[in-house]
Amino acid sequence: MGWNSWNAFGSGNTEELTKEMVRRITELGLYKYGYQYVVLDDGCYRPERVNDRLQSDPVKFPSGFKAMADFVHDAGLKFGMYNDIGTRLCSGAEVGIYKHEKTDCEDYIGWDIDFIKVDNCYYMWDNATFAAPENAVYSYAPNIRSVKIAGKTYSAVKDAFITGSRAAVNDDYVTFIGTFDGTAPDHSPVGLRSSELVFEVEVADAGVYDLVVTYATGKEEGTGAWLQVAADDDIVFDEMLPATDSPESFAESSPVNISLHAGINRIRLMNHRRQENTLYSYTEIRKELERFGKGRDIVFSICEWGKTQPQNWGHLVGDSWRILNDITFQVGSDGNPGTAAWESDYTTSITSQYNKAVIMDRFAGLDKGWNDPDMLVIGMDGITETMCVSHMAMWCMMNSPLMLGMDLRRVSKGDPVFNIITNEDLIALDQDPLGIQARRIFTTYPCDDPSLEYIRDNNRVDILAKPLANGDIALGFFNLSENDHTDNITVSVDRIINAIDSIICTADKDRFLNAGAYRIKDLISKEYSEVQGSSISVDMLFGCGCRVFRITTLT
Repeated sequence: MGWNSWNAFGSGNTEELTKEMVRRITELGLYKYGYQYVVLDDGCYRPERVNDRLQSDPVKFPSGFKAMADFVHDAGLKFGMYNDIGTRLCSGAEVGIYKHEKTDCEDYIGWDIDFIKVDNCYYMWDNATFAAPENAVYSYAPNIRSVKIAGKTYSAVKDAFITGSRAAVNDDYVTFIGTFDGTAPDHSPVGLRSSELVFEVEVADAGVYDLVVTYATGKEEGTGAWLQVAADDDIVFDEMLPATDSPESFAESSPVNISLHAGINRIRLMNHRRQENTLYSYTEIRKELERFGKGRDIVFSICEWGKTQPQNWGHLVGDSWRILNDITFQVGSDGNPGTAAWESDYTTSITSQYNKAVIMDRFAGLDKGWNDPDMLVIGMDGITETMCVSHMAMWCMMNSPLMLGMDLRRVSKGDPVFNIITNEDLIALDQDPLGIQARRIFTTYPCDDPSLEYIRDNNRVDILAKPLANGDIALGFFNLSENDHTDNITVSVDRIINAIDSIICTADKDRFLNAGAYRIKDLISKEYSEVQGSSISVDMLFGCGCRVFRITTLT
């Protein structure tokens, strides 16, 4: 929990603006509610290195980063900074951390950081934002027509099978052997998001054989040149193949030595470099921070926008991982609050982020880390008070990081924005010691499994359930449509418990199923009620509105 400079000021943040935000956090008492971290995002560095090291922008941050950290720490808060795993920052400043992991992390420790956010622009091993699109040459395998081994030719289309859902057949060859790009809201995060091409090859005798691959390379999404080959689980080849004239001009590779056992062997052709290279880059940063920090507790926020499916690997190196591109591109500046949206076709909206994050509960937890649907846009233009309440409630139900992104000079104690961001009942859900992200247990949109299906049609109402550490259950009703929902929606206790059976402890499960009455606290209105029977209902949900309850058994 804390404040990040990007949505409020973009690249225009300054030392004085940051100090004013620190003062506002103190004056408003936001730190009492858990908002601890003050994070400088893009735009704070000199745009080029000096003697190969990072420097603060002499105009924006003339006192330097250590002085800024001291100011933040003196206020009883924690200090965070930003960089990028590529060669530049997203702003274009040529100070990306690539090949500078050691010196940069040494400086970050010297500046006394408590938090670091690391972005993914200008990343040379992938076609990341602002990076060259042809960098896909690294992140996809070539198109594969066939392989030849032990005197026999095997067709990629007729004699092999595809794992996952990324690769596809194109006439007489297989293409898109790699990993889905998860940056945009086009593909579900659930399931096997990468593909391999697998041949089952039978040989009579164990030994070393020559494998020849008929392939065609490209430099575009779906067709690259980097090929990985494994015999069962042993990687035997992991490098670039020579370029062909076009993605449909096929050539034979040089022989690859491959050890096979007598009987049936699984020969796997693949490219997992999209994930492996990115994980390696983030791991280098974590390793150097730990080496120089000597046990210091530094929060590591991975910001690669869900591109390489970080829900599957982020827990290995980071504390949280962004799931999509930014929640808004219309950031503010000094005097301009910036603009956010409830919905959009791309990532730049509250519901775009929610729709993906809400089915990612299985990837998060105390022993893993946290799905990050980006900063809160509460307090920006373009969204109503009702939208802001639902936004806050969604993020809290999903255990999302709560990073304020507004200009805090726009907030006063007791005003609607203040009341939303300091709702202690909602914050308690987000920070609950059990650390279980809410699960969607029902939606009015027709689907087979509401906890897994990626739904982008906002003409619906969702119900989320979240077990809590003291044995209570939080239940949220969210109307994603901008139209009022006037039909009664009822959910039985049986349905709630059955839907969260795998994430609720047996004692709490039995107590809820056997109770005859429940105390309900509405976490928005703060009203209490008692329910006799075995179901919970709401009669009215305003457009973009929500009702969130904390349910306690009475008998």
